[in-house]
Amino acid sequence: MSIITLQLGQCGNQIGGELFTTFIKDAHAKPSNVQVSANRNEQYTEEVISKFFTTESQSDKFDVPQARAVLVDMEPKVIAQICTEAKRTGKWMYPEKQQFSQKRGSGNNWAHGFCVHGPRVKEKVMNMIQQEAEKCDNLGGFLSLTSLAGGTGSGVGAYVTQCLRDEFPNSFILNQVVWPYHTGEVIVQNYNAILTLSHLYQSADAVLVMENDHLHRICTQLLNIKKIGFKDINNVICHKLASFLLPAVTQKYTDHRRSNAFGEVLEHLVSHPDYKLLTIKNIPQMSDTSKQFCTYQWHGLLKHLRQMLIADASMEEGIDWQVHLGDGSGIKHNQSLANALFLRGKDLDGIDVSSFSDPKLYPSWILPNTGVAVYKQPRIFNDYEKSAALVTNSRSPIGSLNHMIGKAWNMFSSRAYVYQYEKHGLTEEDFLDSFVTLEQVVANYNTL
Repeated sequence: MSIITLQLGQCGNQIGGELFTTFIKDAHAKPSNVQVSANRNEQYTEEVISKFFTTESQSDKFDVPQARAVLVDMEPKVIAQICTEAKRTGKWMYPEKQQFSQKRGSGNNWAHGFCVHGPRVKEKVMNMIQQEAEKCDNLGGFLSLTSLAGGTGSGVGAYVTQCLRDEFPNSFILNQVVWPYHTGEVIVQNYNAILTLSHLYQSADAVLVMENDHLHRICTQLLNIKKIGFKDINNVICHKLASFLLPAVTQKYTDHRRSNAFGEVLEHLVSHPDYKLLTIKNIPQMSDTSKQFCTYQWHGLLKHLRQMLIADASMEEGIDWQVHLGDGSGIKHNQSLANALFLRGKDLDGIDVSSFSDPKLYPSWILPNTGVAVYKQPRIFNDYEKSAALVTNSRSPIGSLNHMIGKAWNMFSSRAYVYQYEKHGLTEEDFLDSFVTLEQVVANYNTL
């Protein structure tokens, strides 16, 4: 099943460029480097290419894979840059005429993106998406990449997602959103974020949250990067995305194995429409120089990953081991609605993952042994001999969401900067609707 990626705004386009590079680099890794047979490696490569790229052209104008992607930004600079960088690799490129940009951005104003630019560009963007969908033999769904803080990615992104739901009512839509730093990149970022999230909650099947503060700590403490730039943070995001989007196999029933279909994973993770927030926890994560000196056992990796889930830790360093499942100690553990566990690398046979099925991890209304889905891939990923990714629908992002709602409300109660949104057609009622929607989301997760 093919996945179409929508790159929206500067952040979404930069992440998209890195993500497709990650896919193509993984697909073309030598069998000796990923420790699988040449035949198995070839099958894997074909699956990756067909899922994320097109390889046939009626005009025979290209002989390298073209990304299944539509690029949208109100300013042309970033799109031109990533298209050039992709072409320069000689291994993949973006399709021609599947990019839309203008000369003027949204000025970090969500209303400008949603109320002005969105309706104006709707027809052209939706035509591009339709053309990309027609190239797919079997459309698995849409992956949207965007930021919450700006104007184009958040405002136009929310509008395009809304249109996407109308045009493709039966397709799966996953919105990956980058959460702004708590200290602030844009003074109105909390307004932009609550407006985006509340609208995505109505249209998308799931919202995958990546918090800049967590990503920054991973770069600093685990990857030992001294001067962190957006490219470093984007690399961590792409590692997380690829760790669950790249092919892996599940075996739900005896003698019945199948790959991780996009929709199937989302159906498992989001079984209730009131709970759509996803996060990803990965282990191990380290600098390239450290990989050759480290060896891991699955038992240790999964023990740490489970504690990361329970204690709501974004990385393995600094996990609170004092948090236990329902021991009455007063420290509340992170409750999950559903989890998807992706295991990649050597020695996958006989791994015990039963600890992720513990009923105490899930609400009482989740049926026993249905909370976790396990996917395996014996091929080494990103030079890690063994690696695990846990995509979780849990209370993990609720603390940050509550904090963001509070800061936005403090500004809104004094009507700070509201006039900048009203002049583009947004009303105070629209703000209030967004607050109500997200406060209900917080309340729902707190009852888990």
